[in-house]
Amino acid sequence: MGLQGGCMCGAVRYEASGDPFNATLCHCVDCRRASGAPALAWFSVRRDALRWTRGSPARNASSPGVERLFCGRCGTQLTWHGADAPDEIDVTICSLDEPDAVAPADHTFASQQVRWLHLADALPRYVRTRSNGQLC
Repeated sequence: MGLQGGCMCGAVRYEASGDPFNATLCHCVDCRRASGAPALAWFSVRRDALRWTRGSPARNASSPGVERLFCGRCGTQLTWHGADAPDEIDVTICSLDEPDAVAPADHTFASQQVRWLHLADALPRYVRTRSNGQLC
């Protein structure tokens, strides 16, 4: 059995099988606005490894080539999918039933982090994405 999770109200549930990868704490403006939080924790799985087990999420094309899935009833942010990585999908870590099962390995879009958020971890902080490789 894989990682299980869902939205706050329980209308949408999922299971993610396979090994998670690219776990990150994203500080980009879009993630902050979509979640209403100072950062959003994600992990990736192969797109075919994510299965909806209850309900169907609502969809939002949040920017060109990007689709975010969320619960249409309670609004919980569930996934992010970019056209540039068609075989991957990102899942919000804190929508997991056991969010401690996947810990972020780095910070992405750290250049957009809100100034009042002070995190004392020693994780790498990337200006944008890890594939860009530029550390803060």
